[in-house]
Amino acid sequence: MHKKSDGEIRETVRRKYSETALSGVNCCGCGSGCCSPQSADTSAALAMSVGYSEEELQSVPDGANMGLGCGNPQAIAALRHGEVVVDLGSGGGFDCFLAARQVGETGRVIGVDMTPEMVEKARRNALAARCTNAAFRLGEIEYLPVANAEADVVLSNCVVNLSTDKAQVFREAFRVLKSGGRLAIADIVAVADMPEDIRANILLHASCVAGAARVEALEDMLGQAGFQQVSIRLNPESGRLMDQMFPGLGLGAVVASAVIEAIKP
Repeated sequence: MHKKSDGEIRETVRRKYSETALSGVNCCGCGSGCCSPQSADTSAALAMSVGYSEEELQSVPDGANMGLGCGNPQAIAALRHGEVVVDLGSGGGFDCFLAARQVGETGRVIGVDMTPEMVEKARRNALAARCTNAAFRLGEIEYLPVANAEADVVLSNCVVNLSTDKAQVFREAFRVLKSGGRLAIADIVAVADMPEDIRANILLHASCVAGAARVEALEDMLGQAGFQQVSIRLNPESGRLMDQMFPGLGLGAVVASAVIEAIKP
């Protein structure tokens, strides 16, 4: 299996998430395995398994929760009224709608996604929910359509691992944050060297696995971007879940879900 170029990986990810937006089929794998049909009940169960409450699930529009996350960045972001939040890879808008409730009418939430179909889906969900303080923009997380020092908090849920230039993602997050701004990310990270056959599998890139970076590399990228107080905390249960979702690949010993936090000084 030959090594895929960054462009091939990016276009595969874009295509898979376009299909997800249009069909409601989960092509991520962080929740339940690549491209398995997701009922509303299954998506809800998956969201609760990674830290969302039943009350949070009931508060968002139908279809916003697509079962694509690997954690709950809301739980670590400590959002406050009046804050501006940017969500990297906002999908159907799930985390954006939860953030919009927390920041209130005086706050704003900006969701950014690379797939037009996801942006359109999130905008429809916002109209259905009459959510006026969340907006959705088409763009890549490596080049955010957001002004310098606009955000108090940058969120992301199981998306940075999909990028082929994670250092640029962190530089962009640093750029759009205000001084004292916070990074609150749930993501998949590598805890051991990735086997070459896994790394070369383009579908496993789109499934939030093959593109995972080592914890040490992520810490270095965040520091080089300018962040301080960097913290990466692993979920000790995630290895078992990975082995259940991808049987036979031994991924439980290679990747894990994690909470990533940092501060812009």
